[in-house]
Amino acid sequence: MADEKPGELELDGSGRRIAVVAARFNASVVDPMLESALATLARHGVARDAIDVFRVPGSFDLPVVARRAAQSLTPDAVIALGAVIRGETPHFDYVSGECAAGLQRAALETGVPMIFGVLTTNTDEQAVVRADPQQGDKGGDAARAALELAAVLDRVR
Repeated sequence: MADEKPGELELDGSGRRIAVVAARFNASVVDPMLESALATLARHGVARDAIDVFRVPGSFDLPVVARRAAQSLTPDAVIALGAVIRGETPHFDYVSGECAAGLQRAALETGVPMIFGVLTTNTDEQAVVRADPQQGDKGGDAARAALELAAVLDRVR
């Protein structure tokens, strides 16, 4: 497909089930990532009714819902989308670090890939560029990573 880079597995999403968990906080950044992820999954053949989308308050909340989705829905992958933008306090470090660690634990506990589509940037401007489907397209990247990891795990089984 056109989205693939040389050397990648063919990203065929037909028959795949994907869960997407997206933070509402920083919605102006997260929403374009969500839209791009959904469009990318559709382009690669994932049926719309095979995609479950859950919204959570913020990035810190992503791991618990991602883990529950992995356990309850048995998706091929879970895509976690959020944005943590550095401020004047250490809040950034706690939220981004615990979000990453929680998603990793959830992946290891469930065996379901948890795609870390959480932007961790120093400025709002950096986040906007990375989220924009015409520039950084981190939402599309997360969707492609989900399909690639699902294919790799199929090969390992």
